Amino acid sequence: MKSVKAVIDFLRSGNVSYIFGIPAGSVNAFFDELYETPEITPVVTKHEGAASYMAAAYAKYKNELAVCIGSSGPGGTNLVTGAANAMREHLPVLFLTGAVPVSTVGLNASQELDAHPLFEPVTKYSKRIDRAEDLLPELHKACEAAVTGVPGPVHIAMPIDVQLQEMTEPTLPPFPKRVPLLPEEAVIEKAIRQLTSAEKGFVFAGQGIRGAVPHLLELAERLNWPIITSPQAKGLIADDHPLRKGIFGFAGNETASELINEGDYDTVLVVGSSLGETATNNYNPNIAKDKTVIQIDFDESVFDRKYPVDTAIHGDSEVTLSYLNQSLQLLGCERTVSPRMSRQFESLPPEFSTKNALLRLQDILPADTRYTVDIGEFMAYVIHHMNVITEDSFDINVHFGAMGSGIGSALGAKLAEPHRPTVSITGDGCFFMHGFELLTAKEYEIPVLFVVLNNARLGMVHHGHTLQYKRAHSRFSQEPANISALGAALGIPSVRADRLEDLNEESIKILLEENGPAILEIALVDDRVPPMGDRVKFLSSFGK
Repeated sequence: MKSVKAVIDFLRSGNVSYIFGIPAGSVNAFFDELYETPEITPVVTKHEGAASYMAAAYAKYKNELAVCIGSSGPGGTNLVTGAANAMREHLPVLFLTGAVPVSTVGLNASQELDAHPLFEPVTKYSKRIDRAEDLLPELHKACEAAVTGVPGPVHIAMPIDVQLQEMTEPTLPPFPKRVPLLPEEAVIEKAIRQLTSAEKGFVFAGQGIRGAVPHLLELAERLNWPIITSPQAKGLIADDHPLRKGIFGFAGNETASELINEGDYDTVLVVGSSLGETATNNYNPNIAKDKTVIQIDFDESVFDRKYPVDTAIHGDSEVTLSYLNQSLQLLGCERTVSPRMSRQFESLPPEFSTKNALLRLQDILPADTRYTVDIGEFMAYVIHHMNVITEDSFDINVHFGAMGSGIGSALGAKLAEPHRPTVSITGDGCFFMHGFELLTAKEYEIPVLFVVLNNARLGMVHHGHTLQYKRAHSRFSQEPANISALGAALGIPSVRADRLEDLNEESIKILLEENGPAILEIALVDDRVPPMGDRVKFLSSFGK
């Protein structure tokens, strides 16, 4: 058998269902083996970058290793941004790239590039395999690294001749499974003493609470502590929970800002947040000032990074919070479950604005819709204004901020959870980067609604320059394009909204009934300043 078949067999043993990427000469042997492996579907995309975002979202919502592939040279370099994105989000993605034959290295072979050094800073493990007998063991090592400890992406480069070399059929090693990272008992006991002796505390929750939300809510209810979340964690806690006090950080809410800046709290429990720039509203010192700081994370490198930590609990959020709740229960801290609050939905004045368009849209779409949110001025309105009706309903990668990522993410999320309505909220700038993945969705019959806010400019850049430099270059604007007409030309059902009245249940319902993708274009130039918080002030502080 060819050594590349052992790669396919190993992935199949791990129940890998999809491989995202684009075939090319250096990986054709890999794709050829898929003819005989119907259990694995190759999702052939229009750009490797989009494939990487699909794989990352699939890993996130399927809670398992995802696989992405590209050719040697440009195919591999197109994957690097997606690897960096997965690294920031701690997502286990196996990136496979082809490589030129070992005998031609350094001879200017077609598409030659030593890719593994490029992937090293943005993966947990990256290696080129120059011997066929090492391919399967190194692949196993990489997959184990991807799911162990702090999950993250890994990379293996496979030279063409190594893939095609004949070998004796090997015994497949067991496919790696993640083992929970358990906290130390003594540290748990210390944290319990601090939690129970605190006069007044609050919970700061980041995206690391995914999968641990019930335990987090139980702990907050036992302590009667309010909860604020980072922008990345929007959607993980429904907004009708009485202890939820909103989002702090980029595009955050006034209630959360008041809690941080004006509250008289003596303790903060940080769960699943690295306390980076967007989460902390540009490293606001009041988060930890005069407070006991307890931090839970599976990534020990986040402790004491910017804020001094009194008790660092190194462990998975779910198991750590479970231990804390058990200890609190033994100490007699009863859980007080308050009734859910009645939601106060914002009334919609008649003007056609980004805020009103998004709220009108959410009012029409199914309550359990998941929104994958791209990067642009609309993102600030999503974070600040849209309601969290059901848990785990928003996918927002604020801190890496890759434009176009919300398009591929929608396809990956939908493949991971086919029964959940999925909507990509993107802008014209992002659409022009990865919008032709609409054809990928069409070809694979992936029913995602793509909402494109079209203002014919790079909106976030326009507003940022206007606020920071008091002017914006005319070239930040773009030639207006009719994106719904483009969608129709591609055979994709499309609707264009030029007025708030155009966003009505009848027109949107038609789009939701499709078996494949659909486009809702919202043509709107909104000169209101997005609710970005202190982002511009932070940027303006440099160079003074």
